[in-house]
Amino acid sequence: MLNKKSVDDINVKGLKVLCRCDFNVPLKNGEITDENRLVAALPTIKKLIADGGKIILCSHLGKVKTEEDKKKNTLAPVAKRLSELLGQEVKFAADPEVVGANAKAAVAAMQDGDVILLENTRYRAEETKNGDAFSEELASLADVFVNDAFGTAHRAHCSNVGVTKYIDTCAVGYLMQKEIDFLGNAVENPVRPFVSILGGAKVADKLNVISNLLEKCDTLIIGGGMAYTFLKAKGYEVGTSLCDDSKIEYCKEMIEKAEKLGKNLYLPIDTVVTKSFPDPIDAEIAVKTVPSNEIPADMMGMDIGEKTRELYADAVATAKTVVWNGPMGVFENPILAKGTIAVAKALAETDATTIIGGGDSAAAVNQLGFGDKMTHISTGGGASLEFLEGKELPGVAAANDKD
Repeated sequence: MLNKKSVDDINVKGLKVLCRCDFNVPLKNGEITDENRLVAALPTIKKLIADGGKIILCSHLGKVKTEEDKKKNTLAPVAKRLSELLGQEVKFAADPEVVGANAKAAVAAMQDGDVILLENTRYRAEETKNGDAFSEELASLADVFVNDAFGTAHRAHCSNVGVTKYIDTCAVGYLMQKEIDFLGNAVENPVRPFVSILGGAKVADKLNVISNLLEKCDTLIIGGGMAYTFLKAKGYEVGTSLCDDSKIEYCKEMIEKAEKLGKNLYLPIDTVVTKSFPDPIDAEIAVKTVPSNEIPADMMGMDIGEKTRELYADAVATAKTVVWNGPMGVFENPILAKGTIAVAKALAETDATTIIGGGDSAAAVNQLGFGDKMTHISTGGGASLEFLEGKELPGVAAANDKD
């Protein structure tokens, strides 16, 4: 079990706190178009303010390769919006080198409870290389480090891992704590029966997740584009469906592994097929449902069929813990979203602990209006997947363990 020091275990009164957040928000002409990540960061920031700390926020935003990227991906609009959300000024330190004259002067002038925001950490090329010099500069501003950026926890960068070499007290914020509690510990130590549902387009993205979850769960359910490689591994015709021929042997091994471990591995028993991919993606389209072993050679599978929806919903109904990552079909199209909706509905109606593993499934659950019915929706993409693979995440490992 991961047992990390959290913001509730430390007292930062009068101390300078470097707090790494995930402010990687979408911007259009300098305006923030989705502020979910800012709102999610508020509880940790407010706790540090209430304690009387001096809070120095930092984050990356987008990729920064050119001078043009720097203009486009400045965190200035984030400081402005955070000031409004917090109801107090968040002073922006506009240093191209991130830790420059502005940042140092702003930190020196801080009173207890003040908040400043540093410029995009990726303005420094060495941020993503975890270079010592930049890590040490960031650390020199603070007495305590708090990491609340789960989205980058699977990467070892200066602002989330490097700094911990130079600061003694390193804790996790509330967002990180929640991810550790649910994604990390629910998978390592689940209340059973434990059902995992994996979907999405590519088998290749989820190889290690499939293998790890098969060992941990009681039932593994496969849907989405990756199901067709499994169906082909069983010797079925999959028509023009998405299929990764290089992974057929792997899928055979996983089917055998499930049998050997005595686990239930559910594949679609019927499939919604179309002649071609909808263009545009939400265009009206003619569909029919066929048994999964009778997909016509000139058609492609686009969603799980009605019988499969019932089978999957029944498996969820008896579960105590459910982890779901990846949609069951092309959910962006209303006609092909029925499988994903059925699974989301089943999760919404169960008393089990329901954990949505980030990425497309998080988007699907929120868009379909089931977000508030889930126990936990992970904020990570790649980080969520690596947690489900059972990997140690550098950003989590770098925090102190509880005393």
